[in-house]
Amino acid sequence: MAFEAGALDAAIAAAAGDDPALARELRASFLASLTAQIDLLQRARCDGNWQLAAQRLHGLGASFHEPELARLAQQALWGAPGDPVILRDFAHYSRKFANRA
Repeated sequence: MAFEAGALDAAIAAAAGDDPALARELRASFLASLTAQIDLLQRARCDGNWQLAAQRLHGLGASFHEPELARLAQQALWGAPGDPVILRDFAHYSRKFANRA
């Protein structure tokens, strides 16, 4: 799975305009939300908590025009709580984003 930040970068640039501080803040906000929701997904022990975290991740992907995140979240919505493949994919995505930020 490759991390493509083109659409995300474009969404942040469109929102921040010519303000690099705002762009950094938006990127940091995205990463903080991503990290928090992945943590909730990892700790989910029931369908309800798993679904809620996956829905929030899907919304985050849609809000920032990040199709890879939305795709991963959709897989989680179809999956079972604690699915190790899904959790691994989210961890990989998060690392790739953090290394790019």
